[in-house]
Amino acid sequence: MSEQQRPGQDPREPADDDVVVPHPFGPGARDEPPAEAVAEGPAPDEPEPEEAEEAEAEEPETEAEEAEAEESEPEEPETELEPEEPETELEAGEPEPEDEGQPARRRPRDPLAAALIGVLTVLLGFAIAVQVRTVGEDEAYAGAREEDLVRILDDLNAREERLRDQIADQRSALEQLSSSDSRSAAALEEARARAEAIGILNGTIPAQGPGLVMTIRDPDDEVRVSDIVDAIQELRGAGAETMQIDDVRVGVSTAVTGTPGNLMVDGRPITAPYEFVVIGSPQDMQTALNIPGGVAQDLTRQGATVTIEPSEQVVVDALRPLDTPQYASPDTD
Repeated sequence: MSEQQRPGQDPREPADDDVVVPHPFGPGARDEPPAEAVAEGPAPDEPEPEEAEEAEAEEPETEAEEAEAEESEPEEPETELEPEEPETELEAGEPEPEDEGQPARRRPRDPLAAALIGVLTVLLGFAIAVQVRTVGEDEAYAGAREEDLVRILDDLNAREERLRDQIADQRSALEQLSSSDSRSAAALEEARARAEAIGILNGTIPAQGPGLVMTIRDPDDEVRVSDIVDAIQELRGAGAETMQIDDVRVGVSTAVTGTPGNLMVDGRPITAPYEFVVIGSPQDMQTALNIPGGVAQDLTRQGATVTIEPSEQVVVDALRPLDTPQYASPDTD
């Protein structure tokens, strides 16, 4: 029994290695047509009909399998070797790389990046809106007259100044009222400021500020009590805040008495030339004194001379005692 024969196989049946399978392209050179195969050597014993049919059935199957195997083997294209990427260690919290065979999972979006993109989008939209509005206003101003543009500019400047002042006042008030300590200090400071204002009006504390000095010279003693009272009333109507005549402080209850040449203020004598030191708006008070038919014109008609000197800084330092009310009292309800 041959080495290639299977156990139980008929010795007359050809072994698997003895089956001659003709090559699909035939023998010979590469470009020569295939020639019919010629059996050399003694013809093998003829197999039985059943065995011959099985051998004939195996031969076409083997040829078909070899042909399909040759056709199905595609030529692999030459690929350039890509540089190997260096291996990097995974940091803590970093997801492991996915297998090549599995579908890549979508990485979650960074919330900080999304918020930043949203902010930039809003800013871009705001800038575009402002640019469009500015272009429209420029086109409207392009056809305006020079006088209108000057007026608009003045209005804008005045409005800006008012708004800046309001902002400064609001910030100051907010800072003062931000805590309980500051509230107490602010209330105390406000009370002190009001006391000082009342003291200036009553004549109990000295004062300084812009104002004027009016000097009345009366060589013939023609100035009367009514002339002094008219001068005081005219100055108060023009915005005088406080004043003194010679060295006597004028207050709410001041009284002028006497006769020409012997005048008295609150019982204290005054002599010519009479000097009025007044704190207030210099321009307003000077205009009020010099109006036609006013105080200066009446005194000049009586033979007196009036000199008015505006000043940016005058001092009213004469003091009067605080009047204590006898009947009035504060309302505590």
